[in-house]
Formats: sequence, C-alpha cells, structure tokens
Amino acid sequence: MFDVLVYLYENYWRPDACPDHQQLSRKLSAVGFESDEIQEALRWLDGLASSAQSVGEMGAGSLRVYSEAEREVLGEQSIGFIAFLESAGVLPPAMREMVIDRATAVGSSRIDLEDLKVIVLMVFWSLGEEPDALILDELFVAPEERLIH
Repeated sequence: MFDVLVYLYENYWRPDACPDHQQLSRKLSAVGFESDEIQEALRWLDGLASSAQSVGEMGAGSLRVYSEAEREVLGEQSIGFIAFLESAGVLPPAMREMVIDRATAVGSSRIDLEDLKVIVLMVFWSLGEEPDALILDELFVAPEERLIH
C-alpha cells in the first residue's frame, strides 16, 4: 500500500488532481501495482479525506496523551518523530491527529518509521500543503545518507 501512496505523492500534486477511483485503479494497475494493494490504498485515502474534513482546529500547545492502542501501533520511535515535527512547528495539532488516525488505520501491528513518514507526507498532500525543504529532507533522506555541511 505504501508504494502506491508514494507513487500518488510523486505523480499528483494534490488529491483533486487524481482521477476518480475507477480510472485511478486502472492507471495504477497499468503501472504494475496489484489490485489488492490498490484497493487498500484507495480505502486508506478515503479515510484520509474523511479525517481531513472531521478534524477541527485545535489550539496550539495542546497536550496529546497516546492511548495504549496508539502506542502499540506507533511505537516510541514514531511517537518521538511526531513530537519532533510538532516541536519544529510543522505539524500542528489537527495534522498530528490526522497522522495518528491514518497510522492506526493501517492495522494493529507496529508501523515502521519509514511508513509513518509516508503517512505524514500524505497528510500534507491531502491538505494541499508542501512541507519546507528541511522537513522534506527529514522525510525522504535516510540518516546515514545525509551530508553534514
């Protein structure tokens, strides 16, 4: 599923640039994605659209307490990454809730940090926002490949 999401992020600037589900399914299939993977990604994107509509404005500096189920799915590393993005001022509380919602929608097993980064990108994408260059670097470049200037 995450490969499909990355493909959409790289090939469509915004969700409204994507064709309808039926046409998008055909295009994704033609590119080589499996039907099950496509359908899972489309369901996940529908949930993302719902999440974007239902998450209201939350005050800055709100405190987030993670439930046991959220901690199980996210793990320490992902929760730490979300906290990093919040403290950097690039992930406001409403977007944080969208990230958590979509991460827990993936399933009950622990999500990898790399998959969480894709979810963060998709949340930005769904809102028509692009993270600044430093955050994009954090989301795309593996730490061992970074050049220290």
